[in-house]
Amino acid sequence: MSNADFLVELGTEELPPKALRSLMQAFAEELEAGLDDARLDHGDVTSYASPRRLAVIVEGLANAQPAREVEQKGPPVRIAFDDSGAPLPPALAFAKKCGVEIGALSRVSTDKGEWLSYSATEEGQATADLIADIVESALAKLPIPRRMRWGDSEAEFVRPVHWLLMLFDGQVVPAMLVGRRAGDLTRGHRFHAPAELLVPAPADYEQKLATDGYVIASFARRRDQIARLVRDAAEAAGGEPVLDPAVLDEVTALVEWPVAVTGRFDAEFLDLPEEVLVSTLQAHQRYFPVREQDGQLMPLFIAISNLESREPEKVVAGNERVIRPRLADAAFFWNKDRQTPLIERRDALKDVVFQRDLGSLYDKSERVATLAHELVDAEHADGHFEHGVWQEWVVRAAHLAKTDLLTEMVGEFPDLQGRMGYYYALADDEADAVAVAIEEQYLPRHAGDQLPQSPVGQTLSIADRLDTLAGIFAVGKKPTGNKDPFALRRAALGLLRILIECDHDLDLRAFIGRALVLQPKHVSAPGELAEQLFEFITDRLRAYYLDGQCPAFERGEITAEVFEAIHARRPGSPSDFHARLRALREFLALDAAESLAAANKRIANILRGTDEHETDLDPTLFAEDAEKQLHTVVDQLAATQAERVAARDYRGVLLALAGLREPVDRFFDDVMVMVEDDKLRRNRLALLRRLRDLFLDVADLSVIPAT
Repeated sequence: MSNADFLVELGTEELPPKALRSLMQAFAEELEAGLDDARLDHGDVTSYASPRRLAVIVEGLANAQPAREVEQKGPPVRIAFDDSGAPLPPALAFAKKCGVEIGALSRVSTDKGEWLSYSATEEGQATADLIADIVESALAKLPIPRRMRWGDSEAEFVRPVHWLLMLFDGQVVPAMLVGRRAGDLTRGHRFHAPAELLVPAPADYEQKLATDGYVIASFARRRDQIARLVRDAAEAAGGEPVLDPAVLDEVTALVEWPVAVTGRFDAEFLDLPEEVLVSTLQAHQRYFPVREQDGQLMPLFIAISNLESREPEKVVAGNERVIRPRLADAAFFWNKDRQTPLIERRDALKDVVFQRDLGSLYDKSERVATLAHELVDAEHADGHFEHGVWQEWVVRAAHLAKTDLLTEMVGEFPDLQGRMGYYYALADDEADAVAVAIEEQYLPRHAGDQLPQSPVGQTLSIADRLDTLAGIFAVGKKPTGNKDPFALRRAALGLLRILIECDHDLDLRAFIGRALVLQPKHVSAPGELAEQLFEFITDRLRAYYLDGQCPAFERGEITAEVFEAIHARRPGSPSDFHARLRALREFLALDAAESLAAANKRIANILRGTDEHETDLDPTLFAEDAEKQLHTVVDQLAATQAERVAARDYRGVLLALAGLREPVDRFFDDVMVMVEDDKLRRNRLALLRRLRDLFLDVADLSVIPAT
């Protein structure tokens, strides 16, 4: 069977820049999945994307599906023939369906009897007959939230489609997709090469566009070239560029033929906070700021133009003319905002609704301040906070936390919320700890983001997330399926990361209950709702540990069974959960672990199979040396274990329990537990229950399978 290359290109109006990379990747993935589902062998699949096109090249695509053996199952033999062996109607109907005589049918024996069957070789379909439907299906599955129509066409896509290119085995694939008939023509740069370009073969596609079309079709190569151009331009100006990956992706999605130009702005704007400058240049204009060797910003920027201008100085002047009023506005906001201290903005929070049933941002700040105050109390008792002004700082930070949302600067640059609060708090002579906490309240913003570093910032972030989670659960708007409009899953994971990675040993159950009490919405069953919220939060731990998000463990190091061994005990503190998990991982590396895990499973099964819950032991009833020995060592461990558990020394607990391997093995070798003697049986069950309870102080080893 011969193979050939296949090319599909969809030419459109300018595609959404922030979605271009995901559209490109999804198109290639869906197309490859369609080919695989159709049993069409192929080589490498390469995706291309620019502002006006999505394309995929499939190398070495088979010309047809391979032939395959197809077996059809017929009726049972017992109803297919009469006693003399003559075919009955079910057999005749099956043979007719298969298009053969009765004699061509086979018989297959199964555990349910003998059946008629027919095997035939099915020839594969030609790729040219299948490929259009595969492409159409791939386009239909692209992650496009809202599709549009254009003109009087019924076709739908993310942007109007102007041309369709489909080549396979040197020929145009006959197809009509998204309102366009397939051909062998593409188009180059909108201005440099607007005429149609003939593509002789898929292998010529990328070079043809680059040479004759002024288009770098490869997203990755275009991105690399832009980064190189920006670095070269910054180096020529004596600096180093700020290359934010997200901005680089967006600029790559905006141009087809990148050309770097260097512009300048007034040095007086360097007096603005650095983040304001960077956000103005990056978020508003997609420019690249430049730093000096010492890290200070320079009064210049690198812009990427989408054409080679005959008068590049006019391109520079145009970009400078655009950025100047932007920076002037930012300077105006900066000066105006500092005229009103943050504390004077607090009352205005009463007019900003947090959530209809939960009151205003002012109300939220009051709840967070109360919760943060109590968190300091709880952690001071555990030695996390020293005496001093910690409570004053966390309460002050909670009261001021959302006030920068009312400033002109944050209104213009929402991504600077918290950071501008930090600057304005310092300008108001607030304590450094308060200013830092105002910024850190939003950390972590996303998976893998940095955590708050200051104790006050950590406490404020914990309190704020607890209040949001409790409030939204209280009004009955918890996440369902893929819908999570209040980002509660992200809030829960951020809360867990702070508690675990910053080592806050917090009774999460208790503070969930307290956060629910503070909500203005009456809850009919607060205990039940608190448990639901606790489960929702701790369920985030599963992905945190199993997917390798926890920095303490490598991906795959924590298995589902190891996680469940701890989760089954429902520790109230995530930090405590983490301590147990670390200890259990170390314990499982010991030689004794497998034997003891098997023993725990056996004990759990025995105890599960009886209604007797006797816990009192009578040593005088022990008849076998093995049970006497086990009772002695269990007694010895129990005498010291409570102190170790109270100190969270789970490693010490499990290492001590590892010493039980020999007496436990001997007990099960020598002792029959379920004897007829009622007192003896109850006594032995009580011993096993006591032994199991020692392990349950840390984890439920019975859920860990034997290896």
